[in-house]
Amino acid sequence: MNILTKEIADAIVQETSVRLNRNVNIMDTEGLIIATRDESRLHQVHEGALAVLESGKTVIIYTDQDQAWAGAQPGINLPITFHEQIIGVIGITGNPNQMGDIGELVRMATELMINQEFIASQLEWRQRTKEMIIEQVLKTPPAYTDIKRGLGMLELDFPPFTIIVVQIDELTIQKQDFIQKIERIFGSHTAIAGFRGLQRLFIAISRLEEKEILVKIQPLVQLLKQLQINFKLAYSLPFDQLEQFNQAYSDCKLALKLSNPAIEIVSFAHLEARALFYQLDQTLRERFANRVLQHMNQAKAHTLNSFFNHNLNIQKTADALFLHRNTLIYRLNKITKETGYDPRIFKDAFMLQVALWIYQQNEGEG
Repeated sequence: MNILTKEIADAIVQETSVRLNRNVNIMDTEGLIIATRDESRLHQVHEGALAVLESGKTVIIYTDQDQAWAGAQPGINLPITFHEQIIGVIGITGNPNQMGDIGELVRMATELMINQEFIASQLEWRQRTKEMIIEQVLKTPPAYTDIKRGLGMLELDFPPFTIIVVQIDELTIQKQDFIQKIERIFGSHTAIAGFRGLQRLFIAISRLEEKEILVKIQPLVQLLKQLQINFKLAYSLPFDQLEQFNQAYSDCKLALKLSNPAIEIVSFAHLEARALFYQLDQTLRERFANRVLQHMNQAKAHTLNSFFNHNLNIQKTADALFLHRNTLIYRLNKITKETGYDPRIFKDAFMLQVALWIYQQNEGEG
């Protein structure tokens, strides 16, 4: 990989020349000048740079020596190193006796800029690879060869995996910064994160049990709240095949759709039974719900929902609804008479619960 590109070299020359009020040249590993304020010298061989590349040491050219160095002017030429290898030479034009420590300071600043650029490019490359993986695993059919190669390059061990999908209203931070924060929470070698559209965040985590995922989710929730991001989060069942990525993602989307809007964190496992019925043919679903829930309205649905949420406990339901116990019993008796199903009996309650799920979905409730 050529880390000392023309673009980086030009940026270094621009930054340092203006600050020093001196011409600065950048030479590549062939000794060619690739960046300079004096454009007439571009692409010329700099013999001083060749000497630096050969010796690995700083070469100083004094005023009375410049004629002996083809393509060179008086000044100081220093090696630019990256990961203990010389990747180029930086030359500062001027009287060496007047420079003091300028040359060493400029070299250090140059290597710092190159290192920062390398880190940024690596982050960009890794994120592009992750986005490719996310795009491919959610395709029909996915390109599994590309997925496996990308996972290998990132040193990610998938499967097994669990998917998290976060629906957000508006992001209050740069996407890349946000993704980096998320991956620090879950570990960069156990998770990939990326956006599907503007408002849906996709996170895949490897080798975590559900109870561990719940622990890991808490810092993510804290981050979202700290950034004042309105969100709703769903996580999938654990899966052990790459081919199940799409299913896990679909499960999370369905969990977000079926769950109560007021609930921030949703487990698909807790909604799996409801999801099974939701995925039946719509005509069959509605026929069943209409048959079971005769004369149903919002008030009766609210009563039933509260009763089921309180495990068929009459007193707790009455307290939650701010009703007298006898009033609740009257309502339950009325539902029994109208539907033919008694919500206080388990098998009847099951029929009513399934029908209620379908009714609520049709009414747009959670």
